[in-house]
Amino acid sequence: MSEKKLKSEALAYHAKPQPGKIKIVPSKSYSTQRDLALAYSPGVAEPCLEIVKNIDNVYKYTSKGNLVAIISNGTAVLGLGNIGPEASKPVMEGKSLLFKIFADIDGIDIEIDATDVDKFVDTVKAIAPTFGGINLEDIKAPEAFEIERRLKEELDIPVMHDDQHGTAIISAAALLNALVITKKKMEEVRIVISGAGAAAVSCTKLYKAFGAKAENIVMLDSKGVIRKDRGNLSKEKLEFATERKIDTLSQAMKDADVFIGLSIADIVTPDMLKVMAKNPIVFALANPNPEISYDLAVKTRKDIIMATGRSDHPNQVNNVLGFPFIFRGALDVRATKINEEMKMAAVVALAELTKQPVPEQVNIAYSETRLTFGKDYIIPKPFDPRLITEIPPAIAKAAMQSGVAKEPIKDWAKYHEKLLQRSGSDNKVVRLLHNRAKVNPKKIVFAEANHLDVLKAAQIVYEEGIAIPILLGNKEVIRELKKELEFHADVVIIDPKDDDSLEKRDQYATRYWEGTKRKGVTLYGAKTKMRERNYYASMMVFENDADGMISGYSRAYPTVIKPIFEVIGRAKGVKRAATVNIMNTARGPLLLADTSINIDPTAEVLAEIAVMTANLAKAFGFEPIIAMLSYANFGSSSHPNAKKVNKAVQILHETHPNLIVDGEIQTDFALNMELHQSQFPFSKLAGKKVNTLIFPNLESANITYKLLKELNGADSIGPIMLGLEKPVHVLQLGADVDEMVNMAAVAVIDVQEREKRKRKKIE
Repeated sequence: MSEKKLKSEALAYHAKPQPGKIKIVPSKSYSTQRDLALAYSPGVAEPCLEIVKNIDNVYKYTSKGNLVAIISNGTAVLGLGNIGPEASKPVMEGKSLLFKIFADIDGIDIEIDATDVDKFVDTVKAIAPTFGGINLEDIKAPEAFEIERRLKEELDIPVMHDDQHGTAIISAAALLNALVITKKKMEEVRIVISGAGAAAVSCTKLYKAFGAKAENIVMLDSKGVIRKDRGNLSKEKLEFATERKIDTLSQAMKDADVFIGLSIADIVTPDMLKVMAKNPIVFALANPNPEISYDLAVKTRKDIIMATGRSDHPNQVNNVLGFPFIFRGALDVRATKINEEMKMAAVVALAELTKQPVPEQVNIAYSETRLTFGKDYIIPKPFDPRLITEIPPAIAKAAMQSGVAKEPIKDWAKYHEKLLQRSGSDNKVVRLLHNRAKVNPKKIVFAEANHLDVLKAAQIVYEEGIAIPILLGNKEVIRELKKELEFHADVVIIDPKDDDSLEKRDQYATRYWEGTKRKGVTLYGAKTKMRERNYYASMMVFENDADGMISGYSRAYPTVIKPIFEVIGRAKGVKRAATVNIMNTARGPLLLADTSINIDPTAEVLAEIAVMTANLAKAFGFEPIIAMLSYANFGSSSHPNAKKVNKAVQILHETHPNLIVDGEIQTDFALNMELHQSQFPFSKLAGKKVNTLIFPNLESANITYKLLKELNGADSIGPIMLGLEKPVHVLQLGADVDEMVNMAAVAVIDVQEREKRKRKKIE
């Protein structure tokens, strides 16, 4: 993406449809006069009086216990420097977003116009009663050290400067694991730290807490090696000043075991790596470009363990692995501070989590056969769903053991379930899809590329590395639209009606005619059809000139699906194709089937749809827990519509006994675990969180997914086609750009899955 294009898209993202990235949403009912009387006057007086009696009741009656302030004065924002409080606000809003989506914490950004330490501290102390915790952000050193120290001493809620401690915690966990792999000891390794800012100082202190020796550490700032004989050193730098008679980074790197980069890009050369000790550990964490590129480093030293801050290489040291979950654990026990014991507990928990077997969902997300502890996996992945259930409990236990927890957890099993519930409230599935597609992008045909929104989607998938788009449509129109969008990439554009396409069009027509000539199709008719984009695109996929296809933006679903069934057809052994929509709801992703094709499926077809949907869920890393829906519950109606679903369940129990599926069942009983458990404890679904719904007919499925989308704002991925011979997916008429991008990612993953199954058969 060009710098100009990135700028325009970033500005549009933050400005539309409404400015900013966060908003306040009521958590209580407010529909009646009675509700309003309870929410405000006169009812609100009662919790006020209870808090007067006992100030700790503020946690019982208000949102304080799940509210974190993200506070900055804008003096050290990313790589932008001192840009002021107003200009820092987009970053702080972004931090609020991360708190919510990773740990279900409500973050409120507060930008303070104060560079004086006393004024800043006094301001934060004055507003602290509102919040359960304080996350300090983007405050320049050395003021950052004093601000954090004073606030930790003077407030009775958790305070953490993430720029200091976030990187320290994540990198320390990665370092512990790298030392295990290289069979080196923390107290013996020689460490070089490039950078002397807040993050570098905090990292080095934490490494020392885990055993690193001061005499083995060399720290550098912009002037070179920090030595004890240098004048005018701050107390932070003086702590790490060396007595060694060296001045430069290249001198410091000789025989070093560990390099930690928290400085600027490209300051480490291959020659520096070559003089490091055997099995060097290099964490080049400058963003966006590291001190030495990953590819160059691993090319220079085959024995290196390399980490960066980037997501496009192994071992990403990413603060999002830490701060949401650290505050989650601290808030859940009402910790009065985040102390060294809690930070060290986070380090150990992250390090130990890396050594555990990785869930298939994570392997799938990163398109790995099996992620295992080793030089390319020394720290968990940001998409690992175990982070929410592993890190907060470790923090909570450390807070309790160190005496700073005011509300200790008594029932750890119940706490674990509560954390699991919090993990289902964001849009992880979209990030998983995109991330997995990027690992191995495929050639996807966009059959309607002469429409602006379709071309926008193609541009995004190209620039994000999700897919390699092939554009079908009028070349002149597409080129003009590309100019308008500043889509300058040299991607393939095909107009099936052009003379340039005549040879390929005739080739496709002949192949199509050979398969359909006994079904009333003439060669002339076949050639005519190949001038239509959906026929042409389908043949591209059929003939392996493209890997997959998406269409349907501008035409009704039945019109688009007809040529696809004629050209591609169903996969072997599949009686009926079907579609699934993945809905991103507040309770987590829900798979809904069949939403687009089978109007009134038989019991046998329903069973087949359930099996195909289960396979899709597994392909995307979900363990399918399937409810076969009806208006009746477990035989309560003898109507044929209910009996049809009952029969489908019987078929599934006989043919797929290991599948977690049951019914017929009403939707509320399927989704409400307590209700289900109380009324139907015999069910296979009892005590389980249903994530897959199979509907008895097309009407109910289609209406439901569109209601969820329009009324609840649930994002929809789909309809995802099941049961076709090739990876082809049809959009709903008028799909938006994001939906098309998501479907392109689905098409790529569909190709990847088919290739994986083919390899397994060969093996």
